[in-house]
Amino acid sequence: MNQRAREQGFCVLYPEQSQDANPSRCWNWFKHNHQQRDSGEPALLASMTLAVMKQQHIDPRRVFIAGLSAGGAMAAIVAAAYPEIFAAVGVHSGLPTGAASNVAEALMVMKSGELNVVMTGKGRHLGAAAKAPLRPQNSVPTIVFHGDQDSTVHPRNGEQVIAAVLGSGAAGPRVEQGVSARGRRYTRSTRHAEHGRAVTEHWLVHGAGHAWSGGSAEGSYTDGSGPDATREMLRFFFEQQA
Repeated sequence: MNQRAREQGFCVLYPEQSQDANPSRCWNWFKHNHQQRDSGEPALLASMTLAVMKQQHIDPRRVFIAGLSAGGAMAAIVAAAYPEIFAAVGVHSGLPTGAASNVAEALMVMKSGELNVVMTGKGRHLGAAAKAPLRPQNSVPTIVFHGDQDSTVHPRNGEQVIAAVLGSGAAGPRVEQGVSARGRRYTRSTRHAEHGRAVTEHWLVHGAGHAWSGGSAEGSYTDGSGPDATREMLRFFFEQQA
């Protein structure tokens, strides 16, 4: 992302989670007090974004948010909570908003990708948060990347992110198959609005696990053999204000 920022002339903000707030330094996407506007981590991230926009004189029409795993789940929450700030969102190996309300539900949804049920010692039952995933009044254009061999966050979650944006009655996607420069196959599903601009893209990367597709080997949780998620997300983002 740094390389792209230097080449294309945009700013990137990298918020870091405190270990006091989460032992794994992950965003608390599964806690109800961090799933809504003007509360918890979404409010903090929105405030940080606004501060950088002011400091760097950022065009308010060209502000986007993206993340991987817990960061992807939190990106979806923040975009849904603040659609007036973010023109688009990228969710890589993440989960939809409102997928869980506690750690037990989070672990189950991560493993199964099923939003309507959670497991207890007595069997399956409806989860409180999972009954009705949150949706913004004005859905933010969304691009999703997910490996179909992800054993940490089930790839069904990527489908649920797209479904939460589109709602019921959405037209079928335009589907294409492709192969990355390093031989990784993928399926790309795109849905367009009436004006012709893509409102969702779903990249299912075949054979990939829980890692940023096309990422640098110098980073953690990256898979350099996949299609370049950074490039494709940026292309999707900038098309929103073309």
